[in-house]
Amino acid sequence: MSKLTLYGRPECHLCEALLEDLAPLLRVGDTVEAVDVDSAVALERRYGARIPVLVADDVELSGYPLDRERVRRYLESV
Repeated sequence: MSKLTLYGRPECHLCEALLEDLAPLLRVGDTVEAVDVDSAVALERRYGARIPVLVADDVELSGYPLDRERVRRYLESV
């Protein structure tokens, strides 16, 4: 079971596309929390121009387009 975090913005078409590409890789119990980078100045500074960014355990796994192989390897390792 893994908890992933997707840093993005509401109505971001790239964020939505990344989530669609990610869905088939997720297993039962895996979760994805969407975090609006505009909700905190530190998040906007860190991720603002690079969204979407998929993170797990403080490790950036992917931006857009989704790095399916890297995400798959991560999910298999936990």
